[in-house]
Amino acid sequence: MRISVIGCGYLGAVHAACMAALGHDVVGVDVDAGKIAALQSAAAPFYEPGLNELLADIQARGSGEGAGDRAGEGGHAGSLRFTTDLAQIAGARAHFVCVGTPQRRGENAADLRFVDAAFASAAEHLAPGDLIIGKSTVPVGTARRLAEQLHRTNPDARLVWNPEFLREGHAVTDTLHPDRLVYGIPDDEQRDATAAVLDDVYATPLAGGSARLITDYPTAELVKTAANSFLATKISFINAMAELCEASGADVTELADAIGLDDRIGRKFLNAGLGFGGGCLPKDIRAFMARAGELGADQALTFLREVDSINMRRRIRMVELAREVCDGSFLNKKIAVLGAAFKPESDDVRDSPALNVAAQIQLQGGNVVVTDPKALANAEHRFPDLQFEEDLTAALTGADAVLLLTEWPQFTGLDPEATGALVRTRRILDGRNVLTPATWRAAGWTYRALGRP
Repeated sequence: MRISVIGCGYLGAVHAACMAALGHDVVGVDVDAGKIAALQSAAAPFYEPGLNELLADIQARGSGEGAGDRAGEGGHAGSLRFTTDLAQIAGARAHFVCVGTPQRRGENAADLRFVDAAFASAAEHLAPGDLIIGKSTVPVGTARRLAEQLHRTNPDARLVWNPEFLREGHAVTDTLHPDRLVYGIPDDEQRDATAAVLDDVYATPLAGGSARLITDYPTAELVKTAANSFLATKISFINAMAELCEASGADVTELADAIGLDDRIGRKFLNAGLGFGGGCLPKDIRAFMARAGELGADQALTFLREVDSINMRRRIRMVELAREVCDGSFLNKKIAVLGAAFKPESDDVRDSPALNVAAQIQLQGGNVVVTDPKALANAEHRFPDLQFEEDLTAALTGADAVLLLTEWPQFTGLDPEATGALVRTRRILDGRNVLTPATWRAAGWTYRALGRP
């Protein structure tokens, strides 16, 4: 199928590449010429494991190198090109809108300017029978509003809402092998025919066992925000338990292991520590609360305020714990911060807990040095006053305290003895509860972590 992807940021670039990998002929469109040039060169302007390799493979396919070996499941070797010319979407059968929905400045609500602009521009190039498919995370009610606008300008085109469920660091796999596909389609005489087009788009993952659910617009919109809110709640719950464990002397990691054995609860997302960040969970739960208020249902989501509050308190507590370990003051002390990205296998520093902690410690007089395998360029752009160091050994050398704040394998695999030979004082704060306390203490380290004795 010929497919267009409008918006080639994180979501759009991954979706475009994966659709081509499944055998479709794809054109990706974005207004950012630099981003388009990078993608055309198989060098995505952000880090996502496996994406550059996938882009390069598709380019080789297009040049005829090994095309037979790389054909899609249906036997067709898909193609992929990127452009800034929106008119190039003409002739595609399905048009995916993948633009961002950031938090509105000074408010909790989502900023829908980019979504509205993308839909309005795309509508000028649709043919009768085309599908325009929203993948962006939007407040409930957005799809219905856009469908009404589309019907006025393109009555023979159809709008579908098809939310994404990507995990940064696993986005390629999550797109090629999704656990579920949700189609938001009105319940009318065209519903089956519309769903059939999407079934063709996703024929390979459906054949591989991905679940498919057909819902109305508002349900499809709520699936993503409800899922993110549930995950955020689970993380904040265990971090609330960490606060109680600190007060009582209990161990939150053992507590999580014990309650996680209950199959009604499960162990995933019960890792106590510094909390969540990134470009999705924080802004999505705030936008969810804002939209509930607009609908007159704000009482239903008041608990999310405490979820957000618990999450932010973890950062404050980490700074307090670090100051405590440093004998009550950061002055004249080198603090090595391991991690800048909000999570491993990503260079995303939006609302990064690690950088937030680093900045607070620096404001309190600490000589902070931040290291990260992938995120330093983005971190320096957002926090230009912090000191950054690419070399892990240099970052650790002479440190008075080490804070492990993003659980990259390079950090979780550190050897206590070898690391101890580099630092000035053997103090480590495990902000993600991923190290073995006994091992580090046996090597002479002062080990502290959130929610552990």
